[in-house]
This record gives sequence, structure tokens and C-alpha cells, in this order.
Amino acid sequence: MNAKEKAGVKKASVTLSVPFHDLDPMKIVWHGNYLKYFEIARQKLFEEIGCDLYDFHLQTGYLFPIIRTTVKHIHPLRFKDEFICEARLTDARRKVTVEFEIRLVEGGKVCARGRSEQVAVRSGDLQMEFEIPEEFRRALGF
Repeated sequence: MNAKEKAGVKKASVTLSVPFHDLDPMKIVWHGNYLKYFEIARQKLFEEIGCDLYDFHLQTGYLFPIIRTTVKHIHPLRFKDEFICEARLTDARRKVTVEFEIRLVEGGKVCARGRSEQVAVRSGDLQMEFEIPEEFRRALGF
């Protein structure tokens, strides 16, 4: 058990650098790319927890689509900025909720905060469940 699990905090972070192709004409990161950064951190989070959504789907037939995302843009990211994107699992009872924070490596300035929500859907009939399946909740620590 690692220190994060002992403390009950389920989080992971990735360090990235802004590539040129993520910029908009104003030479800052285009707003939609923040969701891409969140996804990279979310995948790292599930990997560190030991939950593979794809394997879980193959074993159980459940899908976990994202039904809501929010982003609050605080400070723009620019070309070659190195930043840390942290994903923190906050709930996995009725939906899987992950909160995000992006901050610059140098100085730690917060650039964005966000959140995503995922639900369980049976792949056969695409019927949404009203809670996360028990075995997945347990795997996530809820």
C-alpha cells in the first residue's frame, strides 16, 4: 500500500510540456486541449489505482462514458510551458467524479481547474445504471 492509499487520497499527476500544435492563433493553449490534458491524468490515476476501464468492460460489459466536464481557465498555458496536471478521484458511488488541477512547474501557478463525471452503462442495451457496479466501486476504494 502506498502513501496515497494510506491517507485515503486517490490522486495521480503527470508532468507535460505544451507542444506547438496545442496553441491557438493567440499563441496560448486552445481551450479544448485542457480536456486532453485531463484525460492523460485520469488514465494515470486509474492506472495507479489498478483499475483498467477497458479490461473491466471486457469482463463485465460495462462502459463508463463521461457525461459532464467543466473547466475553469485561470491563467493561460503557452508554448513550451511545463505543467503538472493532477487528477483526484472524489466519488465513485453513483458516478465516478474526478477533479483536476493544472499548475505550472515553475512557481506552481494554477492555470486551470476542472471536473469530470462518468456513469456506468450496460454495453448491450446502453442502459445507464443508477450506481457504479459494486466490484468497480470496491476497486476504486468506495
